[in-house]
Amino acid sequence: MPDQKEAPIVMKLEQNRKAMNERIGVEQSFDLGFRTVHILGSEVNVYYVTGLVETPIIVEIMRQLFELNEGSEKEDSVRSRIKNDIPHQQVESSSDMNQCITQLLSGLIVIFVEGETEAFIVDVRTYPGRTPEEPDTEKVIRGSRDGFTENIIENTALTRRRIRDERLRHEILQVGERSKTDICISYIKDVADPGLVDLIKSEIKNIDIDGLSMADKTVEEFLVKQGRNPFPLVRYTERPDVASSHLFEGHVVIMVDTSPSVIITPTTYFHHVQHAEEFRQAPAVGTFVRWVRFFGIFSSIFVLPLWMLFVMQPDLLPQALAFIGPNEETAIPIIIQILLADLGLEMLRIAAIHTPTPLSTAMGLIAAVLIGQIAIDVGMFVPEVILYVAVAAIGSYSTPSYELSVANKMARVLFVILVAAFGIKGLMIGFLGFVLLLAHTKSLNTPYLWPFLPFNAKAALQIILRLSMPSLKVRPSVVHPQNNQRQK
Repeated sequence: MPDQKEAPIVMKLEQNRKAMNERIGVEQSFDLGFRTVHILGSEVNVYYVTGLVETPIIVEIMRQLFELNEGSEKEDSVRSRIKNDIPHQQVESSSDMNQCITQLLSGLIVIFVEGETEAFIVDVRTYPGRTPEEPDTEKVIRGSRDGFTENIIENTALTRRRIRDERLRHEILQVGERSKTDICISYIKDVADPGLVDLIKSEIKNIDIDGLSMADKTVEEFLVKQGRNPFPLVRYTERPDVASSHLFEGHVVIMVDTSPSVIITPTTYFHHVQHAEEFRQAPAVGTFVRWVRFFGIFSSIFVLPLWMLFVMQPDLLPQALAFIGPNEETAIPIIIQILLADLGLEMLRIAAIHTPTPLSTAMGLIAAVLIGQIAIDVGMFVPEVILYVAVAAIGSYSTPSYELSVANKMARVLFVILVAAFGIKGLMIGFLGFVLLLAHTKSLNTPYLWPFLPFNAKAALQIILRLSMPSLKVRPSVVHPQNNQRQK
């Protein structure tokens, strides 16, 4: 975002008041508060946003200002009395009107003094929001029940609580010509790659847009320039323990105000198939859970195309699996049945999002029992189509990353169409294109298929198996950490 030209504060309060009225509409917007008081014979103007600061705090600040008149001579400097006597942990001054307006609209109190070219900014903001609670999409059986909220201050505190390291850095930037949204870049100074940190800072500073109404998603699109590639190039999480774990590895975490999810960079394909539950169980149990999840992800992509291939070319099946395939014929081609059933499930998922919670369960039962069974009875679908579409859907829901599950679903539909058009050659072409796309993809100069392309045996073993934490003594090399050793 280009820098605004500095607008100096003048000594006349009347001119400053006129500037505030013209620029932010103090007299027009009901939520912009304004109060004039007299301190030691000088006029003082106080500005605040009623929705971002609590009334008792405003009342206390006013009381403290009035008390400055008691027991003081008028010759005392009003500026020095306000600066030294207001008992608050963060009081700073600024001579730039642009900064004062930005801070005011961020929830801080701005105090102008007659005859002074500097205003005081007092940080007493209290953003409206909810208490930290466990994210719905990242639940664990064992583990913490807190989660990030829409308040960036709370989110940095949740991270700081888990990383009490003097080298943890939370650098804040503002993006959006109109929204001036706060963005926090978090990293551990002696672990994260300085080149990566500088690259992320540079990309974020170069974002030129009116506002970030979609918060972190808009930042992501400017940061990684994804284009038409459907596969996620950053990882989202709403769990502070997951974000902290990646900070220890050398990743950089990006927090955007008003968003309960944070961005983890850089990431590979295999970062999106991890889940906190694997690390909250014993290594053997975590490995088993991971393999089941891998099987679900594989099923979400390849079960339907393989079944479609066997239906078209039953001679590819061994005798023991000859039962696979429809036992009856319908007027609707199998490929149309698969696409309609897959589309129907996607519509149900979308409908569930927009359906009130008490009704969503009933809607799912009606769709599964009535619609599915009636569709089979009237001959629209063969039973196996419903079966394998359901298996693929369960595999999609077992994928930890929602973004990855949707990308895999798109790949599955493409595979089915290619198989229907070209048979086994279509499946091979689709699979080759799938691998080449992932191999060609990079996230902030990080190979997407690492540690398999390029191959790293130790890191690949950590993908296949959930190893015990004492055995993980080296940080992942893909993030180029300054300090490779986890343990001293």
